[in-house]
Amino acid sequence: MKAQYHNGTLLNWKMYNYSGSLVLHDLKTHQAGLYHCKASNDHSSVKSSAAHLTVISPDVPACIAQPEEHLIKLPDDCFQEATGSYFYNVGHCPSTPCAGNTSEGLRCQDAMQHCCGTQRMEVREVHCTGYILPIKVVAKCGCATCIQPKVLVRGKASAADNGEPLRFGEIYLGAEKIGFTGYKGTFTIEVPPNTERLVVKFVDRMQKFVDAVKVFPLDQRGGAVYQEVKLMRKKKPIDLASTESNTIPLGEVPGENPIGEIVIPPGSFFRSDGQVYNGTVKASVTFVDPRDTGTVSTASSDLNFINADGDLFPLRTYGMFSMDFWEEETREGLEIGRVEIKMDTDLIKMLEHREKMKLWSLNPITGLWEEEASLKLAKRKRKKREERNFLIGNLEVRERRLFNLDVAESHRCFVKVRTYINEKFYPSEQLEGVVVTLVNLEPRPGYPSNPRAWGRFDSVVTGPNGACLPAFCDSERADAYTAYVTATMGGEELEAVPSSPKLNPRAIGVSQPYLNKLGYQRTDHEDPALKKTAFKINLAKPNQNNIDETNGPIYAYRNLKDCDQAPVTANHFRFYRVEEDKYEYNVVPFKETDLTTWTGDYLSWWPNPQEFRACYIKVKINGPHEYMVRSRNVGGSHPRTRGQLYGLRDSRSIRDVDIHNSSAACVEFKCSGMLFDQEMVDRTVVSIIPQGSCHRTAVNSYLREYLSRHPPVVENNDTMAFTMLAPVDPLGHNYGIYTVTDQNPHLAKEIAIGRCFAGTSDGFSREMKSDQGTALAFTCFEKPVGTKSFFQRLLESPAQTLTEMRREMGANEQRRGPSQVVAYPSGLRTQRRPSRRRRVGTSSIQQ
Repeated sequence: MKAQYHNGTLLNWKMYNYSGSLVLHDLKTHQAGLYHCKASNDHSSVKSSAAHLTVISPDVPACIAQPEEHLIKLPDDCFQEATGSYFYNVGHCPSTPCAGNTSEGLRCQDAMQHCCGTQRMEVREVHCTGYILPIKVVAKCGCATCIQPKVLVRGKASAADNGEPLRFGEIYLGAEKIGFTGYKGTFTIEVPPNTERLVVKFVDRMQKFVDAVKVFPLDQRGGAVYQEVKLMRKKKPIDLASTESNTIPLGEVPGENPIGEIVIPPGSFFRSDGQVYNGTVKASVTFVDPRDTGTVSTASSDLNFINADGDLFPLRTYGMFSMDFWEEETREGLEIGRVEIKMDTDLIKMLEHREKMKLWSLNPITGLWEEEASLKLAKRKRKKREERNFLIGNLEVRERRLFNLDVAESHRCFVKVRTYINEKFYPSEQLEGVVVTLVNLEPRPGYPSNPRAWGRFDSVVTGPNGACLPAFCDSERADAYTAYVTATMGGEELEAVPSSPKLNPRAIGVSQPYLNKLGYQRTDHEDPALKKTAFKINLAKPNQNNIDETNGPIYAYRNLKDCDQAPVTANHFRFYRVEEDKYEYNVVPFKETDLTTWTGDYLSWWPNPQEFRACYIKVKINGPHEYMVRSRNVGGSHPRTRGQLYGLRDSRSIRDVDIHNSSAACVEFKCSGMLFDQEMVDRTVVSIIPQGSCHRTAVNSYLREYLSRHPPVVENNDTMAFTMLAPVDPLGHNYGIYTVTDQNPHLAKEIAIGRCFAGTSDGFSREMKSDQGTALAFTCFEKPVGTKSFFQRLLESPAQTLTEMRREMGANEQRRGPSQVVAYPSGLRTQRRPSRRRRVGTSSIQQ
């Protein structure tokens, strides 16, 4: 039987006259929403994925011409008196779908989808102190071909215990093998169009690791999501006598009783041809013990199953295990028949879980768990005066799978989390494409459950309005369930808001008194030596009769829509990037976390929305402090962009703890190459300008030789800066240039920065090595103590000061000649602050 639903409501099949397909005529706006069908029989039900229908009234334009507000931050010396801020509205067109043309068969006849996008841009001028910045703003929106960037998942697969990479492991997308991991365990997966649930299996051909089945969250708008895949090493094999009964314990926590055991009857092993095997069996049974919170990253799947109504429903795990058996002599794999699974009821403190405990197996194609058997209570006498209770179930092993001891859990909520560019938490500076993970922990000691175990985990990718993470919660006791929450972007861990020395509700994003009830604590709350990249909360289900709990950050499960659409002013938890040491400005604005905001313009920093090439130059600074270094990027050889600004990049040098008075900066610059029309290469004119009283002391000899062999060569008479026509070739650490191409701009930049810090072309570090792989060197001096400023001298001796200034200007003109460099405006240098990154490090450069 098939049924059709609209926004969860069953449609009357007589009224809509459907049997298989649903056809809607004379559409009205109230018919917009989600549609799905459900197929049922006597045994089960299954639902289709939902189709989203947008209905636009004829008198309402699909794309409003007036752009929405989109604020970008200007440089520190560009304060705008008119608005009283450092922000400028550049406009934005929402990437909403436009109506297409239909054929007589009610099928869309457009070859390409159309979306609301930028139709016209205007050039404006931003007045800063001492100079003017050009900027392009969106003037008009209209329907255009949708930008459809690739959807990718990138990452690294490695052992959970020691980081050993999964070298050349097989990767399966469903049942199809799509490739292998690299020598260092890295992988890239291009997600097929319209994929809603990405199930990937990693198989170790060397049989050192248990097969891992992962369900990866996606950013449907395009770009790459980075994932660290942790693999469980297989348990060391033991010998079993196949003609005897064998018992294998399930439990990996030292000093604790096993959660359960596997009992294998005599004569249970068979060869592949069905012949009974009577020799010595090598057995490896690997158990993922949830009492060890360190094992959560190795767990497979996302702990969901399809219930009788066809809905995706969550499980709470008590442990997962895999079984491998083979002949001792030939090492040929062995099949196993019926086994008995026992579970100690003393370790199941929640009484209702004893009645609902089941044994499940993982379908590696769908990534969903399928019921194998129910566990029933039985008793077994161990010793005199000692009796232990067990839940017992029988398992018929039909194929090699991962098994799970789980119960279905219905106490569900959603938790609202937002991620930000920095700790100022401006609503317009939210980060998208961040993977936020919530790990459900069991209750505190004293509550009827295991106080140290994890029970479930979920990951969601942030969008323009944050993320809503599913979690277990309780309405009666606030600390019945707790959770740890983390956020990562491109392998980088974001920082949570501190909880000590005292809670700051405005910074955390949750108002009192609800915040106290949730018990927010960052991981370093009691020990400052711990990382700052996670927080722990009580999952207290909101009381709808208490007005303080009706505005987030926790929402009842039925209120997912309220969570998804919650305004930024509603309660939410926060993460942020530690980005005090750099600034980026693009003449053509682009939000790197939302690839649909890309605009095809000759002055676009990134000329191709399908492929992003990040370029960095490493600059060594000899001086007592950390200094800001700017790159100014201008069109060089292309007739449409020559002399026009692409953008600015500022980066603070990172001190080398091993070398006195030495630091280095990894500064992004606009790569040379084809512009968006893909017709002609532009050699970007890049000027590197350190802040302060600095002069250039060295240039990498390989870089100098390369530039001389690829004319024209830019004159560098000004020793306070360095200017070049950026190389077209992807140079490496020997030149002090670091270039990485990826389908995700943030990931390309993170990889390039990691290589730049390390000073190698294939390494990765967050510790600065200032004398390795460097392109340029500057020496910066501080003004001697007691030296009077220009303004002091002008007040005391105006005539003499002006005469000296004219003399210096004349000497500089003779020495420097013409220059296109725009340095930092005098008197507005960025205040020096200690870097919050860890750093060390060195480069071989020559005069």
